[in-house]
Amino acid sequence: MSRPTQAEDDDKVRLDKWLWAARFYKTRQLAHEALELGRVLVNGERVKASRIVREGDALLLRINQLEYHVTVLQLATQRRPAKEAVLLYREDEAGRQAREERMLLLKAEHASFPHGDGRPTKKARRDITRFKGTL
Repeated sequence: MSRPTQAEDDDKVRLDKWLWAARFYKTRQLAHEALELGRVLVNGERVKASRIVREGDALLLRINQLEYHVTVLQLATQRRPAKEAVLLYREDEAGRQAREERMLLLKAEHASFPHGDGRPTKKARRDITRFKGTL
């Protein structure tokens, strides 16, 4: 029984590890949980975190109400700077535009949501108590 060489090991990268290395998730545990919950599809199928990712795989990621349509270009097992991480995949242009529109919609929705003024002052609290008729 021989041990695989380093070149053979580089060809096999777990999907959760690749998602972490490509900086879609902060930790491998978060990537693993997303895969378990079905938030990541590979070639349209729900897969396990231990699946071996291959160059050319089409991924659909759902992260915080946003969808990413990406194609794997390179494999990596180490987390590198963000400028290098974007070289690991190519994002679908239509998916990018749809995500940006969704982000604008979410920002507008958040801006229009009424926010409270914080805790009531002592006088306001007395007025509320008086209005409710309680002591």
